[in-house]
Amino acid sequence: MADLPLRPQSLVVAAGRPPRAGGGPLNTPIVLAAPLHHGSGAIYTRHDGSDTIGSFEQAVGVLDGGEAIAFASGMAAVSAISEALPVGTVAVVPTAAYSGTLANFGEQQRLGRMALREVDITDPDAVVAALDGADLLWLETVTNPLLGVVDVPRLVAAARERSVVTVVDATFSTPLGFRPLEHGADVTLHSATKYLGGHSDLLMGVLVTGSQQRARELRERRAMTGAVPGALECYLALRGVRTLAVRFERAQASAGELARRLAADPRVTRVRYPGLPDDPGHAVARRTLDGFGAMIAFEIAGTAADAERLCESLRLITHATSLGGVESLIERRARHALDAERGTPPTLMRLSVGIEHVEDLWADLDRALAAGQ
Repeated sequence: MADLPLRPQSLVVAAGRPPRAGGGPLNTPIVLAAPLHHGSGAIYTRHDGSDTIGSFEQAVGVLDGGEAIAFASGMAAVSAISEALPVGTVAVVPTAAYSGTLANFGEQQRLGRMALREVDITDPDAVVAALDGADLLWLETVTNPLLGVVDVPRLVAAARERSVVTVVDATFSTPLGFRPLEHGADVTLHSATKYLGGHSDLLMGVLVTGSQQRARELRERRAMTGAVPGALECYLALRGVRTLAVRFERAQASAGELARRLAADPRVTRVRYPGLPDDPGHAVARRTLDGFGAMIAFEIAGTAADAERLCESLRLITHATSLGGVESLIERRARHALDAERGTPPTLMRLSVGIEHVEDLWADLDRALAAGQ
């Protein structure tokens, strides 16, 4: 693809294909094998990967502008970074972000391997102030679940001035919305379980880096920890990538409309969505992101129990954990202890907007909100 400049919407379809040959397959086949024949190439899937894994990595790498390394889950990808750092590492991490990531870093600190400096990553001055003497900066393009927008270009530049390695979780944005490596980040992370796979039927993670040395180290780490993804998962994830552009475009458009309607509804006390002009992150999102995404967080008056009942009363939107699939999902995030401890409001509901018709989604939300009055 290097000699054929394509837009991301075309790359999701074209990248990661096998060579064109008469009688050859259009898609890379599923390689269901652990050992491989000895010869001049790969010999064992755990260490060397396979053509199926490689095709997914190639596609994501082209999209994000680096070399991709696939992992068995998003948390395996997080661990490949955090657990490979030397004892005494100082990491600047979010006070509020994906709970699994925060738990992972918290465990590193508990074990005495790492010192954490927790900051509000939507406050660039606070982040910059915490960088002196640090080794690692961990960012999310849009924070999970509070949907705060992070000025990634500014913070990456500040980190590079201080020789601090920056990892950016771009799961919410996808490579279509933001490509951190283009702004100088060292590593991009995606939970491929979410938008890249897109169908809520697999667990995978992927790291992308512009450094060949770092890519080799990450592959070695994956081999040592046995975090290689399965062949079927990689095949499904790459199939999901093929429709990422159309899925994300539809979901993003619907999310914008639903956010506007929720913001105007007196039964809703607050809506968090970067596309709303009065959202605190709107200006940064307009400047840095290609689109406002398909995630909404909103709160209602009442109790946590009221919010739980709203989630349970929805009939089209599914009450479940996760995000980024073709189906819309909703969850009261403060039901999880770490989210509650990190300041998630008791009635905040995280809504992942899927590809259903927007009027059907609104009818479902409207009916559930009315039932709670």
